[in-house]
Amino acid sequence: MSLGAHTVSSDSRASEGLGNATPGSRTQIAESTPRDELPMVLHTRVVTGTGGGPDKTILNSPRFLPELGYQSVCAYLHPPRDAGFDAIVQRARDWHAPLVSIPDRGPFDLSIVGKLHDACRQHRVAIWHGHDYKSNLAGLLARRRWPMKLVTTVHGWVRHTWKTPLYYAVDRWCLPRYDKVICVSTDLYQRCMRLGVSENRCVLIENAIDTNMFFRAREANDAKRALALSGRFLIGAVGRLSPEKGFDVLIRAVGELAREGCDVELAIIGDGDERDALMQLIRSLGLADRAALVGFRPDLGGWYEAMDAFALSSRREGLPNVVLEAMAMSVPVVATNIAGLPKLIANEENGLLVEPDDVGALASSLRRLYNNAQLRARLGRTGRETIERRHSFANRMKKVTAVYDSVLGVATP
Repeated sequence: MSLGAHTVSSDSRASEGLGNATPGSRTQIAESTPRDELPMVLHTRVVTGTGGGPDKTILNSPRFLPELGYQSVCAYLHPPRDAGFDAIVQRARDWHAPLVSIPDRGPFDLSIVGKLHDACRQHRVAIWHGHDYKSNLAGLLARRRWPMKLVTTVHGWVRHTWKTPLYYAVDRWCLPRYDKVICVSTDLYQRCMRLGVSENRCVLIENAIDTNMFFRAREANDAKRALALSGRFLIGAVGRLSPEKGFDVLIRAVGELAREGCDVELAIIGDGDERDALMQLIRSLGLADRAALVGFRPDLGGWYEAMDAFALSSRREGLPNVVLEAMAMSVPVVATNIAGLPKLIANEENGLLVEPDDVGALASSLRRLYNNAQLRARLGRTGRETIERRHSFANRMKKVTAVYDSVLGVATP
């Protein structure tokens, strides 16, 4: 590409999407229009390292869009020479997601706006779909030079740093100016309304996963052997190693179980700034032989299969994909009672809920799962049923394309 960036695409042809949609039924357009003439959606995202939950949604979307009447490209802004970005590139290849890489030197690097404008012009973008504060701002700036509709997905403001007030301020200005704002949980929907997004522009579409990608094919003991794990009861967790994930609470809860004589171990999958602090906590509690920080793993399927229980100990979340994945893999889930999780998990029916920062409550729920195989089996089964019924990725994409249709003025069937 002419952006000082590289493109990874399953289709090397230059896109010739429509700047303006043709009126008519979206189904009719999808069936009668060549793929490279369908309206183009540009997903935009700022990422550092190997990414997170939103990337699973973004990079999985292009596979579903053509049959729904759209094509898409994923434009990722990332620090130059960031080795973690290789994982994003590989995932894009695996999922056949066209990817544009744009070096980004920080929150005040507005040179990326020109590069994104070039991408809009080259791909004849009809809809800009932002996924964070900086891509939301860039979309408004790029639209001054390229006519397109603006859609964003609010995934949540969960990581608190010195930059957080800046993120809030930028989104407070940007979001009311977008044509549609998609929120992944009820609490985010309510927050966007408080930020000034009008009710007719705000849409609740919860996260979802591809149930054909996440399903249990092996029993836990077989998966443990494949990963060379012990035969202990495995409690698993997945996420960025940062304070909002509450992994310190989970480690302390596992410590309580170990002191009681429960034959458990803990595997936390992910990387982040808190790694050293968490390792120190593990050692101080005498859990070095029972708790492991596994690091980033691109393929989580085998790890989910090996888990006897999944724990989400977060202090702040939106609606985390990792919980959806664990439930789809029929792993019984214990999660904190925050954000979109109470709407997903009915306590005692398809999972267990505990209050955040409550070590004792988390340990108690994990103890119940450790002692009760029947409860584990029931929650694993009903969790999978919940995902199949309410959080199918294919159904989510139909809702997303209905949003696209509405901003383009396209009739839906």
